[in-house]
Amino acid sequence: MAATAASSLQIAATKPSLVSAQKILRGGVADIGVSSLGASWAKLSSACRISSGRHFNRTFTATPAKFNRGATKAISEPGENKTASGLPINLTGKRAFIAGVADDNGYGWAIAKSLAAAGAEILLGTWVPALNIFETSLRRGKFDESRLLPDGSLMEIAKVYALDAVFDSPEDVPEDIKTNKRYAGSSNWTVKEVAECVKEDFGSIDILVHSLANGPEVTKPLLETSRKGYLAAISASSYSYVSLLKHFLPIINPGGSSISLTYIASERIIPGYGGGMSSAKAALESDTRVLAFEAGRKHKVRVNTVSAGPLRSRAAKAIGFIDMMIDYSMANAPLQKELSAEEVGNTAAFLASPLASAITGAVIYVDNGLNAMGVGIDSPIFKDLNIPKAS
Repeated sequence: MAATAASSLQIAATKPSLVSAQKILRGGVADIGVSSLGASWAKLSSACRISSGRHFNRTFTATPAKFNRGATKAISEPGENKTASGLPINLTGKRAFIAGVADDNGYGWAIAKSLAAAGAEILLGTWVPALNIFETSLRRGKFDESRLLPDGSLMEIAKVYALDAVFDSPEDVPEDIKTNKRYAGSSNWTVKEVAECVKEDFGSIDILVHSLANGPEVTKPLLETSRKGYLAAISASSYSYVSLLKHFLPIINPGGSSISLTYIASERIIPGYGGGMSSAKAALESDTRVLAFEAGRKHKVRVNTVSAGPLRSRAAKAIGFIDMMIDYSMANAPLQKELSAEEVGNTAAFLASPLASAITGAVIYVDNGLNAMGVGIDSPIFKDLNIPKAS
């Protein structure tokens, strides 16, 4: 089976169980975000290291307007002479591995930024064929503006690893993938190997983030989905999380946290979100509960998933439904605003922090409340109802 999964598709659309008659025939895929990856460039001595271990230290000058735009709002560790206001999210001394980042535009990148803003050290894993272009973009400073943190510094990325989460170990890789030109020059990229390399390079981590999904037949209705396409969606979008946690759990420090990304199609009908992807997200949420029990009992690690709303990511734009889904959300959600990636990132930072020390096995909705709706209120059927509107 071709390895297309680790390109991190977070496919998200909308929620209501009774959808607007105007929209249901046009339902589709929203946030299919290829979560972004960061890289470092100076090589460490480890044989496992494909990318380097030195932090990015490029000089970046921003205007005041650019300084504030898109800045992650998680509170960082206060300076020695400053007093923290409010209740800070402090992840200083923690290390996070975020799997499924290939640009600076998706939820994975936003989560990395929020964790970095809170003080965590960032390691990234990216799909092997996307690694070169991502590292090149980082090296040339194309992501410098989006690396900007609230304190004016740039997010530092300690290491980027090549990763294809469809394959657990080298024995699972078929010959056509081994000889594929897009994998040439890379090694140690199966889940087991990456976990071993992280252990060799850094010893342990505290936070594991799964920002991976792929459904090769996502545009097909379920009744037209092939067995191969269905199983590929399950493998890339849900079992990949089981595999990641299985192999990384031994190096996650007690009290650590693991987070994945899901979507409301796991429990509601979303026309256009096909190819087995709704089944994969349902499996992911069920696995979250079971993994929370097992990882909590054995290793004192918390396991949660974030159900995110539609995001205007590059991958989602390529699918073609994202603008419609965002409009639908704004028309029907309790909070009539466009969801930002940093809102999902900040939620992940909270879940990874000691502030969420009693939260595990949970699905946390970050979708402006759309999950709570039972009908699409933009339907002409409700035109005479006194529906609250923004002033």
